[in-house]
Amino acid sequence: MELFKPMNNMDSNKSILKKELPVERVKVLIIGSGPAGYTAAIYASRANLNPVLYEGIQPGGQLTTTTEVDNFPGYPDGITGPAMMEDLKKQAARLGADIRFGIATSADLSSQPYKVTIDDEKIIETEALIIATGATAKYLGLESEEKYKGQGVSACATCDGFFYKGQNVAVVGGGDTAAEEATYLSGLCKKVYLIVRKPYLRASKAMQERVMKTPNIEVLFEHTTKEILGDINGVTGVLLENISKGELIKKDITGFFVAIGHQPNSDIFKPWIQTDEVGYIKTIPGTSKTNISGVFACGDVQDSHYRQAITAAGSGCMAAIDAERYIGERKF
Repeated sequence: MELFKPMNNMDSNKSILKKELPVERVKVLIIGSGPAGYTAAIYASRANLNPVLYEGIQPGGQLTTTTEVDNFPGYPDGITGPAMMEDLKKQAARLGADIRFGIATSADLSSQPYKVTIDDEKIIETEALIIATGATAKYLGLESEEKYKGQGVSACATCDGFFYKGQNVAVVGGGDTAAEEATYLSGLCKKVYLIVRKPYLRASKAMQERVMKTPNIEVLFEHTTKEILGDINGVTGVLLENISKGELIKKDITGFFVAIGHQPNSDIFKPWIQTDEVGYIKTIPGTSKTNISGVFACGDVQDSHYRQAITAAGSGCMAAIDAERYIGERKF
């Protein structure tokens, strides 16, 4: 049996030569398909910029993991996250956006036209680039956590806290985000358990004081989550381990909020685009402009503070308008 195929001169030459990828030139390229990306596509289409949008690994973004959305204007009866993203997608497509499935795997922003490689198979050259790749919530990695996502497990108290009015919930995390989410939920919920792995909070002194002074927040120091409990209707409790004592305790809850941070999806752009220490893309205040002329960022990839569908959509509008003005001034 032949284990290795002998390499002739032709094979050798092919292995040395870099594979030539097909190239397509567009006017505006949008990477990402959450509220920011789709809104950018809507506005860019209306401006006759013929935008091409690649949806990425999770078409619709983080909202596709959310069941009910009650705080987006225009939906008086509420709507599910996936349904709302489908509405935005249809609207962008109706106006002329070229929406495609594909993942941006590398980028070259060293010179115009900017180049983004899709699926390692095709290069898109673009006059203006809108980055709307979002951020990925960090989770604990438990099987039960994955099982109950959207059924009691959430990474956004502001988005989903309303559904747990008068109920008992838990927040995991010890930083400012966790403290803020616990405080927010305390105004809605009967009881909030703040699960902290360390014997102290990492949050700012002001946030620590606010948490400690809130009567319906109980801080469980030196506790870790072993399992999220539930049934066909969703979360019913959480099993915790007291690290110092080695004891297991169960708390009855209906909502479990993970607040251990987000990771912005900006890695392939970092060689050229300025980011903060976490990886959020820096934009010029009041605009979507980055440090590179003709490259714009919108949505959660540049927003570490609000992280809401409505603010993402607003920034997508800004990015499209900024791109339109940039192209108009350059007269490509």
